[in-house]
Amino acid sequence: MSKLRVLFLCSRNRLRSPTAEQVFRGWPGIEVDSAGLAADAETPVSAEQIDWAELIVVMENAHRRRLQSRHARQLKDKRVVVLGIPDDYAFMQPELVELLLRKAGPLLK
Repeated sequence: MSKLRVLFLCSRNRLRSPTAEQVFRGWPGIEVDSAGLAADAETPVSAEQIDWAELIVVMENAHRRRLQSRHARQLKDKRVVVLGIPDDYAFMQPELVELLLRKAGPLLK
C-alpha cells in the first residue's frame, strides 16, 4: 500500500513547517517533507517536492497565493489545504503542536 505524500509549507521553513514535519513523521500511512516559500528559506520549496507531494499543506492564505503564482502549472492536480496558523510560534512549541494535530491531523487519517 502506498503512503500519502504530504508537503508542509510556511514562509522560511524554520518554525511551522519543520514542526509539522517532525510531528507527523512517524504517522502510519504517510510520508512527510517540508519547505519554505521565502527566498531566504532554510529549504526553499523545489519543483521536485511539489511533483512528489500528493497533498500540500500551507500555514496561511498568503502561502497558497505565493505557491499558486509560482507553480500554477504543477499544482493543477494537487490538493492544497490552508491551515490558518499564523507565524506566532516557536519550533515545536506545545501550542503549535496542538494546533497542527487538531487542524492537519484529520487530513492525514
